Amino acid sequence: MDNTAIVTFIIPVYNEAEVVPVFSKEMSEMIEDANGHYRFEFLFIDDGSIDSTVESIRGEFRNFHHTILSFSRNFGKEAALCAGIDHADGDVVIIMDVDLQDPPALVPEFLQHWKAGFEVVYGVRHDRASDSWVKRKSASGFYSIFNMASDIKIPPHAGDFRLLDKSVVQALRKLPERSRFTKGLYAWAGFKSKGVPYVRTERIRGDTKWSYWRLWNLAVDGLFSFSQRPLRIWAYIGATVSGLSLLFAASTVIKALFFGIETKGYASIMTAVTFLGGLQLLVLGIFGEYIGRLFIETKGRPNYLVAKEWHRNPESETEPSQTS
Repeated sequence: MDNTAIVTFIIPVYNEAEVVPVFSKEMSEMIEDANGHYRFEFLFIDDGSIDSTVESIRGEFRNFHHTILSFSRNFGKEAALCAGIDHADGDVVIIMDVDLQDPPALVPEFLQHWKAGFEVVYGVRHDRASDSWVKRKSASGFYSIFNMASDIKIPPHAGDFRLLDKSVVQALRKLPERSRFTKGLYAWAGFKSKGVPYVRTERIRGDTKWSYWRLWNLAVDGLFSFSQRPLRIWAYIGATVSGLSLLFAASTVIKALFFGIETKGYASIMTAVTFLGGLQLLVLGIFGEYIGRLFIETKGRPNYLVAKEWHRNPESETEPSQTS
């Protein structure tokens, strides 16, 4: 393996101006410890920040080769990851957050596994004490449900913090889908992989941009993007309910023939009607999730729009340019 291989860091940012200086210091120390065995580049994806994130990056990383792609608005982290994969040119790519919950000190170990032949190296959160009880339980539940419902298995508690060989990046670029669940795409692509356990600490500054509602929507996107089993399950439930209804109808006819017709059962009839009505609405909602994704895909809109970009190497810096 070439000792001067290019390592490109993909770093999505959104209103992280106060975190960038600390992140820059940690990354500088990590790069010094690497003793020049690699050439490091930074690819920042500014996801429509409204604070001074871009200015902070340009100031703190002025001594490093870096690129900043600034979106025209906030498109979300999945779109930012897509942009990073589209534009990263290194021999190896490392995706990480700027808030230092993904420890830079783990990067050398990632690179060692890469040199040993692993094409994907990902961090596994073996201790999530920094998360709330609800978040820990919901995360565990999501991984269990996803791996049960999908033929594609994702490693439990593995986030976006990972190393990707150039061959993996080129494979991911061939996936043009709009409703993206990047963790599932990593697993779908395959390649020789290695998990590295680590402790995910709390953010050093600022607040998380991931509300429970956004996490819920991401989980729904992941499940419906990689599994048809919700449709299949409700087909089985529908067949079961229909079979029970026929048995109930037969039982009613037999009772009427032998014992006469009784005028009672209003409560049980209303319970059955409301239950089946709710069941039908739920099934329609599941159909809607799949149809909505088809609708989004057929329009063919890009996942993101880059409004401005900056390129910097130690010798020169370009002015921001408009990008269509």
